[in-house]
Amino acid sequence: MKLSDEEGRAVRAAMAGELRLLDPAVRASPEAVTELLDPDFAEFGASGRRYDRASVLAVTSAVEDDDPGPDVSELRGTLLAPDLVHLTYVTERNGLFFRRSSLWRRIGERWRLYFHQGTPAGTAREYPADSPGGAA
Repeated sequence: MKLSDEEGRAVRAAMAGELRLLDPAVRASPEAVTELLDPDFAEFGASGRRYDRASVLAVTSAVEDDDPGPDVSELRGTLLAPDLVHLTYVTERNGLFFRRSSLWRRIGERWRLYFHQGTPAGTAREYPADSPGGAA
């Protein structure tokens, strides 16, 4: 399906924000992370823990900015509403794979991460292929 110009801009803005948040140099800057997180941000981490904006800022500010960060693949986006984009993608780090899902919300002209969830998907050997026909 071809996106309209507006849909494409919205999805690209959310993708750019998501990739910035995965950049260790950005994650090491509380100011940069604050710019990208919605005031009502929530996350269900791959660990099973629930995070809010303040707890994510504490975790990300401890990241080394020379860390290479995860490899990202399968990045896709869908405009759910005029001010809401859903992203899905896979990250790999040290041989471990995670499926990720994010909701980006626009307030005014700024896109910010509203919700994120990470789900462990195993090692390269265990990483599951998608089910034929989509989700089970």
